[in-house]
Amino acid sequence: MIPRSRATGRAIGYQVFYRLPLPVRRRLVRMAVPKYIVGAVTLVRDSEAEGAGRLLLLRQPPGRGWTLPAGLLQRGENPAVGAARELYEESGIRLSPAGLVPAVPNAIVHAKGWVDCVFTAEVPASTTELKVDGAEVFEAAWHPLDDLPRLSWATARLLAYYGIGPLVGQFPPPLPDTAE
Repeated sequence: MIPRSRATGRAIGYQVFYRLPLPVRRRLVRMAVPKYIVGAVTLVRDSEAEGAGRLLLLRQPPGRGWTLPAGLLQRGENPAVGAARELYEESGIRLSPAGLVPAVPNAIVHAKGWVDCVFTAEVPASTTELKVDGAEVFEAAWHPLDDLPRLSWATARLLAYYGIGPLVGQFPPPLPDTAE
């Protein structure tokens, strides 16, 4: 239980806060609340693959590990729009934002101050032409889920949230079971 004097102080503080003009309240909140960088990531699977399936991965500078199509959102950009934009820029795959399915969980909050909005998609690899620019992305390729190449640390950790890759069971802690 909160002591009465502390509760009264909080109540007065909120009353004062909500009487301030909206721009002032927004500025105060921005100064007090932690800042996050928001990105969008797409897990693209080969819709024709058999067995465990295949996942689209990218080799980007410095080229030490494979990554997922991803990038930072522009200010005010819808996460699905940003994911579709980054997917096209990095792999040449053009999908409608409506064609991207929010992954479960859809948002991954990382300890270092960024949030990834994660989406999934399936495309037929045999008829999907991959195009890379050679600068931001060196190579794009389909990889079997049960035989992934060396992944970047961030990619391996993110994939673990979805039960994929070498860190499954290590990172992150399992999601709570909400089914009853």
